[in-house]
Formats: sequence, structure tokens, C-alpha cells
Amino acid sequence: MQKRAQIEPFFYVLHFLICNFRLKSSFSKRKSYLCFMQGMVVKSTGSWYSVRIQDGTYHQCRIKGKFRIQGLKSTNPISVGDQVRLSLEGADYLITEILERKNYIIRKSVNLSKQVHIIASNMDQAFLIVTLASPVTSIGFIDRFLVTAEAYQIPILIVFNKIDLYDEFDREYHDEIVEMYTEAGYECIGVSALNQQNISVLVERMKDKVTLLSGHSGVGKSTLVNAIDPDLDLLTQQVSDAHQKGMHTTTFAEMFELDFGGFIIDTPGIKGLGLVDMEDSELGDYFPEMRALKGQCKFHNCKHVNEPKCAVKDAVDAEEIHPARYDSYLAILEDDGNQYRESKYH
Repeated sequence: MQKRAQIEPFFYVLHFLICNFRLKSSFSKRKSYLCFMQGMVVKSTGSWYSVRIQDGTYHQCRIKGKFRIQGLKSTNPISVGDQVRLSLEGADYLITEILERKNYIIRKSVNLSKQVHIIASNMDQAFLIVTLASPVTSIGFIDRFLVTAEAYQIPILIVFNKIDLYDEFDREYHDEIVEMYTEAGYECIGVSALNQQNISVLVERMKDKVTLLSGHSGVGKSTLVNAIDPDLDLLTQQVSDAHQKGMHTTTFAEMFELDFGGFIIDTPGIKGLGLVDMEDSELGDYFPEMRALKGQCKFHNCKHVNEPKCAVKDAVDAEEIHPARYDSYLAILEDDGNQYRESKYH
């Protein structure tokens, strides 16, 4: 009995140590899980971010520290579409790391010329929503967006909305513009969110993909999203009758999960699109019809302006490249500040 009394305290201590070790091990695993949660940013308001983690739940998060991606001085270091890692400190979820982006759409900040604004990232494709009536989207804006998408290798579908509003002149102009962009290598589709025309085509293209919707204010992005997935029920407004300008309904870029699979990124209307970090010598590479002729120019670094034996200029003269596209190219090339400037073609 005396020997047993001497041994029992030893077993009690051993039992305590084993239990304590298991408790710490369990807590460590839980802590590790929380520190290494990965998710996708679905909304950014500037200070708070809504993140969808891998189990399908959503958390409101803040940034831990400061982020700077690839040397970009951005007004929004984290954008919708970013893949991020989270940690939990107390009751707060913190974004601790941004994973490498496969692509993004970027423009110069409207008010801060030395900074840029990332519209969205990690998309599979982008739909550029344009209208040729109420309001009119300019060729200059379309081409600047296409150049940005080309630079970051983002597949583009040009969606002509509100075709139900066309008169005879609008239909003729629509056909001319579609022909111009089709010949340049872009896919175009005319739709009407109001009467559901060709909406099913968009739905099929969007299944199981992350799709960005972008365009001027008033082109009907939110109405189009509601036509694609009525359950989302986004707020919409009418175009101003006085100025034929769109009225903002989307304040921040936001990603929505689609009921048929995939995600859609709805963005605020863009008034201007200043291009970022683009050399004059490479601009022609982002116009597919010019890129195809680059090897036929006399000079390998031809800017297609005043150089002799330029295949691009010859193609413009022969009407093989639309003059509106070439006009856009020159407008971007001549614009040292990369501020948005209208093409003379609308």
C-alpha cells in the first residue's frame, strides 16, 4: 500500500502532462487553421472587405499592415477578385497576404494622377457593356478598355446593350461598329436586358467562370445582371434625360455568386480610362489587327506614324484597318498624360 501511494502521484502528474499536451496540440491545430484560411474578396469599400472563404461562408475583414503589389502605387491595394489569406485576432478577421494575381484591369486614378486604381482581378473573361443609344459609348473609350484587356491577356466579349431602342440610323451604325470590331478580332453580341434578347447566350458563356462587367454609367450593367440572374435584384436607375448620362447605381465593385454556377463582378460606371505603364513602342501590339502586320513594317520598332514603308499605314489607306481604330491608336499614342480623350468617331 505504501508503494502504491508513492506511485499514484507520479501517474497523476503524467496524466496532467498528457492532457495538457493534447489540449495545446488541439489549440495549435485550430489556430493554424484560422491563420491559413484562404478566401476571395467579393466586395471592397476601401476600409472593409467582404471575403468568401473556401467553405462558402463570408467574413468582414480588415487589412493587417500595408500592402504593395508589384510596385504599384494603388488607391486600393486589395481589389475584388483577389485571393487572400486570413488570420483571426480576437473577433476580427484580418487579411494578412494577397496571393499572386493571374490578371487584373487597372486604370489611372481620377483624382490622383500618380496613382492607379485596380478595378478587379483574377477574372476568366470580361464583358464590356456598350450602348449606341441612350447614352452613346464612344469608340475611344471602347478601344482604351480593349487595349487594357489585351495588355493583361483578358478575353473580351463586347456586349451591345439596349438594341431594343435602335431606330434605323442606330441599326446601321451598330452594324458598322460590329463589323469593325469583328474584323479586328473581337466577338460582339447585341442584347436587350429589357426584353431578354440573347440573355441566354450570356448565361451560357458565364457558367462556372468569373466574369467582369464594365462600361460607362448608364449602359445598363445592373439591369443586365438582373436579367442574367433575377435573384440578385440589383438597384437600377434611369439615364438622365437632361444630359443623356448614366446615373451611378453601383458605388463599389462587387462580386456576386450566380445561381447557375460562376461569379459576376459588377463595377461602378467608368467615365475615363487612363492607361498605365504602357510604352509607345508596345501600344500597337495591343491592337490585334496592327499586331498581325508588325512583321511587315520596314522597321522592327515602327510606331506606325511617320515611318516609311509602314504596313499598318498602308492597311489604313487600303481600308483594311478601320480609320476609327487607327484614330484611337494615335489619340492614345499622342496623349502623354494618358488621360481619356474622345475619338472624333463619336
